[in-house]
Amino acid sequence: MKRATLYILIIFATIGFSLKAQDEYIDPCLVEDSVEIEATEEITITNNDDFIFRVILPEPRGDGAFIDSAAIGAERAIAELSSSGLIIETRSTELPINVPMQVEGILSAVADNPDLIVLVGIYAPEISEVLDSVTDIPFAAIETFFDEENPYENLSIFNILTHENSYLAGMAAGMLSRTGKVGVVGGLDIDPINLFIVGFEEGVLSVCSDCEVVINYIGTPEYQTDNAFGDIPRGRAVATEMYANGVDIIYQVAGQSGIGVLEVAEETGNFAIGVDLNQDDLYPGTVIVSAMKRIDIGVYNLVEAALNDEYMAGEVVVGMAEGFTGLSWDEGICSRTFDEFGPEDMVEKLPSVRQAIAEARVAILSNDLIVTNIYEQSE
Repeated sequence: MKRATLYILIIFATIGFSLKAQDEYIDPCLVEDSVEIEATEEITITNNDDFIFRVILPEPRGDGAFIDSAAIGAERAIAELSSSGLIIETRSTELPINVPMQVEGILSAVADNPDLIVLVGIYAPEISEVLDSVTDIPFAAIETFFDEENPYENLSIFNILTHENSYLAGMAAGMLSRTGKVGVVGGLDIDPINLFIVGFEEGVLSVCSDCEVVINYIGTPEYQTDNAFGDIPRGRAVATEMYANGVDIIYQVAGQSGIGVLEVAEETGNFAIGVDLNQDDLYPGTVIVSAMKRIDIGVYNLVEAALNDEYMAGEVVVGMAEGFTGLSWDEGICSRTFDEFGPEDMVEKLPSVRQAIAEARVAILSNDLIVTNIYEQSE
């Protein structure tokens, strides 16, 4: 596995994940001059219109999470790096509208003969179907996992591991649950989703050994769906049953289907944990915190590297240590929506929850605490 720092921003300075716990916890986001990176940044427009790139999304925008985060990064690259970039929204199945399937979408990008094609969340077999015959165009894939080492010389793989920040989110759920029963709703029972789930479960049990963690998926053998990450009614149905059975906090890792989870959490007076983007403000007082994954930065960095003739095939794996994952509570994001709108009994616990999380983060980053990485287990 090749590891490189080529695409890695030094974003401890921008996202500001704390590396040092304190004896007496002081909320860093309440310290004077704390900076929020989500504020509008000044954009420098450059003229690189001869550089053509395409970003392929696996589903249409609108999930408020993974897909939208990738689109944000692509839009920034178009604005700042080259207006000759284009976002292509695809889907894994046919729709009654003009949305191409994933392989079709990739082939339409190939026909434009771009300088780079960025594939976001596309399954490895569909990538292979194209790359087995297209060898003269550089490709980059985010969140794609091959069963073996990257087999293509014109493919740069960029994967963001989410087990560690999911562990921190699990700690929050375990410490704040009123019922001692929390849950997860994943899109599919696949490794990229179970990476979140295993970390979350370990985090819950680390602070609440008697807690029960209930795990469900949108797509199951009993409920066959070609749209596991875009089935809001199914997300609602799964969450409704879980909340009715005593679960009071659900971590949603289900794309647009997860919006259904958040809706039901608000309607029933229960709680949820968001994913990928900062979803705290979607349902104030319902979404406790979000486990963020900076797909946007990954997309932007891949385009920038290719533009600067720094494209490199191989695989880069990043995570919390490189600043690509964290929580919406962290410095630089500083979401305090739940502090303002959450119930008093839970809000009172937040300082102790955040201190415990800060200490766990230090232990994780110093390798004193190892969170299970299911990909390492399968090697």
